[in-house]
Amino acid sequence: MDFISTRRRMNGQDCHPTTIGGPLLPSDSYVGHLQFNLFSCIQDFCPHHLQLALSKRIEENKSPLYQLIGSKILGSTLRIQSCSDEATELSKCSIQWYRLSSQCSRREPVSGANKFVYAPEPIDVGRVLQVDIVSNGQKVSVTTSGPIDQAADLGCYVETILQKPNNDFNVVIFQMNGRNYSSHSVHLFHVSKTRIKLSKGWMTKARESYSGSMQLCGFRGGGNFAAKSIFWQARKGYSFVLVFESERERNGALILTRKNALDCNVLLAGPDDDILL
Repeated sequence: MDFISTRRRMNGQDCHPTTIGGPLLPSDSYVGHLQFNLFSCIQDFCPHHLQLALSKRIEENKSPLYQLIGSKILGSTLRIQSCSDEATELSKCSIQWYRLSSQCSRREPVSGANKFVYAPEPIDVGRVLQVDIVSNGQKVSVTTSGPIDQAADLGCYVETILQKPNNDFNVVIFQMNGRNYSSHSVHLFHVSKTRIKLSKGWMTKARESYSGSMQLCGFRGGGNFAAKSIFWQARKGYSFVLVFESERERNGALILTRKNALDCNVLLAGPDDDILL
C-alpha cells in the first residue's frame, strides 16, 4: 500500500485498486483530466481545418454571377445573362468566346467574338463553347452544358443544295468594310463551284474565286440578327456582313461554300480560325 500511495502522490492521480492483487484503474478525475487535454488539443487543431472546410462549402454554394441562355443548337443564339446582384454590368466587362477541342484539352479564341451574344455556326457543331467575362481583374468563365448540336432540318436542306451546281440566296448588306451599309435592299449571294458573287440586278458588288485571302464565317459582332448573318471577306480590304432570310439558309450557305472551296483546295474559315482544332 505504501508503494501505491507513493505512486498516487507522484502522479497526482487519485487511483485506487479494484481488488487486492488486481490491476490499478484510473479514477474519474484522471479520466476527466485526459478528456480535458484531448479537447484542448482538438480546439487547437480544428479551427484551421474548420475554416478551410467552411470556405470550401461557401465556394461550392456560391451563386454563379453569369449564365448562358439559349439552346445549344445550330441556328440559335447564346446570350450571357447576369444572375446575381454582385455581377458587374456586361457593358463594363471584357468578353471573349472560345471553342474547346473535342477532348476539351485546349481552347481556341473565336476572333472577333467579344460581345454578350454569340450565334454558333457549322464549325462549332460537336464542340463545347466557353466565354470569359473579365471585370476589375476578376475572370469568370461560363461553359455550355455540352457540345453544340446540329439543327434537325439542316441535313436534308444541305443535301439538296449540294446537288445543284449553283445556288442563290437573298441577302441584305448590313456592313461593308466594317461600316454600316445605308441601303437595306435585297442582293443576290451567288455560290458556284469555283467562286462567290454578290450582286443586285446588273450591278456586281463582288465576284471572287475561292482563294487563301478569302474568309467566311458566322457574324461575331452580336446583335439580333447574328444567327442569320455571315462575315465574308471577298479579298483583303474588301468585306461584307450579310443577313440571310433564315438561319437555315445562313448555315447552309456556310457549309456549301466551304465544301466548294475545299474541292478547290482552299480551307475557307473565319479570321484566325483553327478549323482542325
